[in-house]
Amino acid sequence: MPTPAAPPEPAEPTGSTTPADLAGPADSAAPTALTGPTGSAASPGSAQPAAPAEPTGSATPTDLAGPAEPTGSTQPAAPAGSTVPADSTGFPGFSGSTQSVESRRLRHADRPRRPGRARRRGLAALTALAALAVGCSARPAQDPPPQAADRPTRAAPPAAGAPAAPAAPAAPAAPAMLPQAAGRQEMNSRLSSVERESTLEQAAATARRWGLAALPLKAPAPPAVKPALADGPGVKRSAGLPPVVYRVPTSDKVVFLTVDDGAEKDPRFAAMAAELGVPLSAFLSDYLARSDYGYFRAMREHGTALNNHTVNHPDLRRLGPDALRREICGQQDRLEQETGTRPRLFRPPYGEYTEAALRTAASCGIEAVPLWNEEAFPDRVEYRYADQKLHPGDIVLTHFRAPSADWKGDMSDMLRRVVDTATAQGFAVARLEDYL
Repeated sequence: MPTPAAPPEPAEPTGSTTPADLAGPADSAAPTALTGPTGSAASPGSAQPAAPAEPTGSATPTDLAGPAEPTGSTQPAAPAGSTVPADSTGFPGFSGSTQSVESRRLRHADRPRRPGRARRRGLAALTALAALAVGCSARPAQDPPPQAADRPTRAAPPAAGAPAAPAAPAAPAAPAMLPQAAGRQEMNSRLSSVERESTLEQAAATARRWGLAALPLKAPAPPAVKPALADGPGVKRSAGLPPVVYRVPTSDKVVFLTVDDGAEKDPRFAAMAAELGVPLSAFLSDYLARSDYGYFRAMREHGTALNNHTVNHPDLRRLGPDALRREICGQQDRLEQETGTRPRLFRPPYGEYTEAALRTAASCGIEAVPLWNEEAFPDRVEYRYADQKLHPGDIVLTHFRAPSADWKGDMSDMLRRVVDTATAQGFAVARLEDYL
């Protein structure tokens, strides 16, 4: 039998309930179907019969009802305010005993689908696909993995009979510095700047803690070649003898602090020199240093050089050859035994010497004899020259001494005096052994 065309849908009267509302379309939401017909306007006080529990294996209303009926079917509309009857399943929207479930299924199978509903479903599907396509195209492009980026792309073979494609141009050379390398370089530069500032702040704090008037100046790097010690101002030379040096020939604004004897072993002085980084050159006499060579070995670990100042601190002008050897060469042996190093520098007691003393010193391995131009005390600095100021390469003398009538302070006071004086005149304290 030919299928009749679906008649047009008339407008629903206000408050009426259509069969489609009662039965529910196949794609309607289950909670809505379970809570009552959509769009019905039940009057206050009208009651819907409660739906009993669904038996196992029974069909749901959505499965049984099929698509909504067109307007004009034989199913009468329920009057406003009436109670919709329920069939044996307990769900509203069925006609009861006058119409079986099977007959409704057969009748709906012959009725064509509503074209408007299919069109709306198709438009919804197209809208969803379009949104998905837009979302995928909006995703940011990701960099290929290094292996894929570095691997050349293989072109597809040309079609049969088509002319061969021209060869692709060679890839440009990689830049000299990748962004990662530039970033690391910038980060290292910033870290170096931060480290320099931190080091400067720590040095300033150390200077304040030791009572210095200003931050000590830093000595320049040691010369690659030590200055030549030719005879002239500040240097006395004799053929075959080690040079006697009062002032090291250099244009660097540096002076050298030397400490004699070894009587006072002040741990605070050693700590101050180490923390401030002040280089020292110690000239030790065994009779004063022997009670605690460990103190001087510890100072050497922080950069202090240990040199020869004879065994018993005699006036060398009064000694014969054998006594000179015992005093000078004996102390060379003693220091090598205590420190593991044989000194190169020797200072005669009181700054007095003879040609015989210099010859004896040379025979024991001495290369230079440094004397001094200034002498430092806890409360003053005494100058040899009338201008009363430091000069580049000056050697400053002081002693390991405890407070006394002519030593008004301790070793730390003396070191503070020397460093502040040098800093105020624009000099740094350098290591004598780097120049001699």
